Parts: sequence; structure tokens; C-alpha cells
Amino acid sequence: MSNSKFSDDFKHDAVHQITKRGYSVADVSRRLDVSTHSLYAWVKRYSKSTGNPTGQDQSAEVRRLKLELARVTEERDILKKATAYFVKDVK
Repeated sequence: MSNSKFSDDFKHDAVHQITKRGYSVADVSRRLDVSTHSLYAWVKRYSKSTGNPTGQDQSAEVRRLKLELARVTEERDILKKATAYFVKDVK
């Protein structure tokens, strides 16, 4: 038997921060005071139990990312136009 000082809920939450929220393993390790080796082992063990996202989840994510890309592209184009305008005024 292992003499684990961390509960399964704690491990699942740590894995969730890495896999779903996008935090780095090093960052989670520092914040939770857990070794990176343990976190990698937990990710390997617990991410299998969560399974792959369904097709519907992937479609929603793709849709969200396309909207975000369109917004960022529009912001970039506005900044390009503003830069060109201000450069023209300086001359």
C-alpha cells in the first residue's frame, strides 16, 4: 500500500489545473508544493480516466476558437490602420 499524503480529489484537481486550465506543471508544482514527478505521474494516471472529449465538445471548442481568431484578426487590422495613419501624420 502507498502512504500517500494527498487525497484523490486533490490529485484530480491538480491534474485538472494542468490539463483543462492550461497551467504549466512547474507552476502547479510550486503553488501546491508537490514535486513535478508526482504531477506527471498523476496526469498520466488520471487523464486516462477522463477520456477524450466528445465530438460535440470539440465542435464547440473549434467554434469558440474561430470566433476568437476573427476578433483578434480584426483588432490587429485596426491597429495596423491606426499605425499607418499616425505614421502618415508625423511626416
